[in-house]
Amino acid sequence: MPPILTTKLPLAVPLLTRLRGYGPVLALILLCIAGGLLNPDFATIDNLMNVLTRTAFIGIIAVGMTFVIVSGGIDLSVGSMAALIAGAMIVLMNAAAGAAQPLGPMATVLLGVALALLLGGVLGGAHGVLVTRGRIEPFIVTLGTLGIFRATLTWLSDGGALTLESGVADVYSPVYYQSVLGVPIPVWIFLLVAAGGAVILNRTAFGAHVQAIGSNEQVARYAAIRVDRVKVWTYLLLGVCVAIATILYVPRLGSATPTTGILWELEAIAAVVVGGTSLKGGSGRILGTVVGAILLSVIGNIVNLTSIISVHLNAAVQGVVIIAVAFMQRGRR
Repeated sequence: MPPILTTKLPLAVPLLTRLRGYGPVLALILLCIAGGLLNPDFATIDNLMNVLTRTAFIGIIAVGMTFVIVSGGIDLSVGSMAALIAGAMIVLMNAAAGAAQPLGPMATVLLGVALALLLGGVLGGAHGVLVTRGRIEPFIVTLGTLGIFRATLTWLSDGGALTLESGVADVYSPVYYQSVLGVPIPVWIFLLVAAGGAVILNRTAFGAHVQAIGSNEQVARYAAIRVDRVKVWTYLLLGVCVAIATILYVPRLGSATPTTGILWELEAIAAVVVGGTSLKGGSGRILGTVVGAILLSVIGNIVNLTSIISVHLNAAVQGVVIIAVAFMQRGRR
């Protein structure tokens, strides 16, 4: 008769795995309880909507980043890409509004939205082509484009700010400031993008191929998966997510500067890894990414409301979180 421990061990491993999967959710619940105890204003509906709206931009980008990281890649340029897309949108919309025969504010906004989506897809797809066809490490590719994108925006703005024409800004601003059923529009868009990402990753052949490539690219090639094509699509999908986030962000201030999107790549990657996606690729969950993005926003909100530490150290906290999660993921794929 085999020892009792031999029969119980297989049951213990799934239990530990399941508990690890609920880790981000438990951490978020504990943080929310702590925030409510430290400052009563934290638990108000207005503050909750503020946190979720702040989360929407990074959360949408993080959904796209999940696909890239699960496939075994990385993108360090998303913040600079967002800044360039924002600047290009504003330049085009201002030009359309000031034309001899203006299109009208609504048509001008739609033109800017179309440009953002097109530019996001092209820039993201270019990353994928450089990584696959050029055989360049994604870290190097996106580190290079990080500088290219931000320098291009700085050139467009002449080192200053690009500001949206007031008539167009008035029509565009409800995209950020309006609510539907009491929930801000950016939050609704975030939920739709997250739901779509979850379906694609978990319920489609493309999602299965992304995870297979991240687990073992060589085996995926033997299985007749078109690895290069799938990788290009993951970066293109991330570029579109960056464009969507930028479309929602521009009406917030109505301007773009060389500092727009600073450290967004850090926040997006942190949200993905905190949500349980392995940095080595092969496994990941969109729901975990959503929880990770909210958790990081809650941390920043608690820091702002309680002044436990300086608000200037928020990025340092996120950096520590990334390193800690990567440490805990050692050897796990």
